[in-house]
Amino acid sequence: MTRPAGGCGLEAALAVIGGKWKPIVLWRLAPGPRRFGELRRLVTGVSEKMLAQQLREMEADGIVSRKDYREVPPRVEYALTDLGATLPEVLRPLCEWGLHLQARIDGAQSEAG
Repeated sequence: MTRPAGGCGLEAALAVIGGKWKPIVLWRLAPGPRRFGELRRLVTGVSEKMLAQQLREMEADGIVSRKDYREVPPRVEYALTDLGATLPEVLRPLCEWGLHLQARIDGAQSEAG
């Protein structure tokens, strides 16, 4: 990870977990290790290529680990590292805010419709 200019903690955090898919992948890894196919099903709308890219980036940033089991058929599991395991408590308030926002949007749409 490159250090963002200005030294703002928010910039540093978003450099690692920002984007459309990373927070969702991290949230789905919070309960425990998951295989690639499992994540692909849980993260609705992400392409295989994008999921692989996001996992590689998070692995490089030290928040996700990849365990390759030497089995046939091949099995790989992804999990949060100790650093990554601190993220669900950070993401939970954002998730709750999103639920409130969605309820507000749904309420406005039903009033307009």
